[in-house]
Amino acid sequence: MSRIVVLGGGICGLSAGMMLTRDGHEVTVFERDAAPVPESVEAAWEQWARDGVSQFRLAHFFAPAGREVLEKTLPDVLEALVAAGAARMDLIGLMPPHLAEAGARAGDERFVTYTARRPTIEQALARAAEAEPDLEVRRGTAVKELTMRADTGAPHVTGIRLDSGETLPADLVVDAMGRRSPLPRWLSDASIGPMHEESEDSGFIYYGRYFRSGDGTTPQPFGPLLAPMGSFSILTLPADNGTWALTIVASSGDQVLKRMRDPDLWNAVIEACPLHAHWLEGEPIGELQAMGGVLDRYRRPLGNGQPLLTGIAPLGDAWACTNPSLGRGISLGLLHAQCLRDVVSSHIDDPLEFAQAWDAATEAKLTPWYRETVEEDRDRLREIDALRNGLEPPAPTERPAVLRKALNTALLHDPELFRAYMASRAVLTPLTETFAQEGVAERTLELAGANEPLALPGPSREELLALLA
Repeated sequence: MSRIVVLGGGICGLSAGMMLTRDGHEVTVFERDAAPVPESVEAAWEQWARDGVSQFRLAHFFAPAGREVLEKTLPDVLEALVAAGAARMDLIGLMPPHLAEAGARAGDERFVTYTARRPTIEQALARAAEAEPDLEVRRGTAVKELTMRADTGAPHVTGIRLDSGETLPADLVVDAMGRRSPLPRWLSDASIGPMHEESEDSGFIYYGRYFRSGDGTTPQPFGPLLAPMGSFSILTLPADNGTWALTIVASSGDQVLKRMRDPDLWNAVIEACPLHAHWLEGEPIGELQAMGGVLDRYRRPLGNGQPLLTGIAPLGDAWACTNPSLGRGISLGLLHAQCLRDVVSSHIDDPLEFAQAWDAATEAKLTPWYRETVEEDRDRLREIDALRNGLEPPAPTERPAVLRKALNTALLHDPELFRAYMASRAVLTPLTETFAQEGVAERTLELAGANEPLALPGPSREELLALLA
């Protein structure tokens, strides 16, 4: 049995802690936020202070891949989430009727998920963690630094030191401290590194709020969940207990669109979009919130191809974080936690072997999703920037971008290409893998060339500016 310390008591940290505990390891989770776990879903929404999660009450999506992980590793947590009111959602159910006539096929059940607000997901998971008999969760506890020893080769993390001065030994420290992880600073303070890092502003700003129906239903989607509307996008996500998130996503450089911080102007823009106006037909819960400065960032604790240190595993957003409008964060974090469980099971007894295996597994299973997300962000920003400057968006030239753009048209004319697109949105299969399959790229380009691109009804750029004047 190994002693493992998990830093961060959010979705990734608690999930990893529970998985590792059930494998027989001695695990302690440290969470900086001191607020106790609320007793009810509504108390979680209205009262829970989670300062460590900046987007706590903005839109979240629990993709089918995340549901699969819970089903395999923590089925009781999935049951608790459903019992808390999570909404069942079938992404194949969004298929246009003319394609759905072909009928279901084996494997379509993978596209089902249960989605909920972030406070609901965290409350269900945190209560399950509190009930885990051998898992210790310490809230309101800040970690000051790592403790280390100088081994032959890379330094080795031996545990942590708390702000109180208390030290705790560990065979492995898991960094689940999210986007704001201090790990790079800790390494710098110890004269280690720097670790490899790629970082860029995703370029988006989000204006969103939640609504609730009076009868427990959620609005019918009449278009893509993330719908491009010229120089902005609309994100619509059903949630738990008759609630849903409605979000406008714009370029952070589009100054005039920042007027949408005004709820009346935000409403006016939604009302001008015929396929989305009905999402306003509910009771607003919470204030209209704005969030910008969102980074696409990737970290890898290597130097010259070798681990900078052993005894630590960056997990989830502490490893890489991406644009949240694609809704991949929670599911990628759960996939990463499952990956951690597997690597710990095979390599925990050899620190260097563990570090190398953890890096290899992360690169193979998680990094392709990071790369795909960043590339899609850049494609969309180039399109937005052209439109807001009165220009025709430039045609993509790199083959992956050409194929992604073509798929947006082709998916409306072939049920298998619709499934391929949804497999990416569901965090089941990256598009790079799909397009590598025999004939898929050719079929995508053929259908895109023979059909007009989808144009969703909404205000022109001139009409948008008039609404915000």
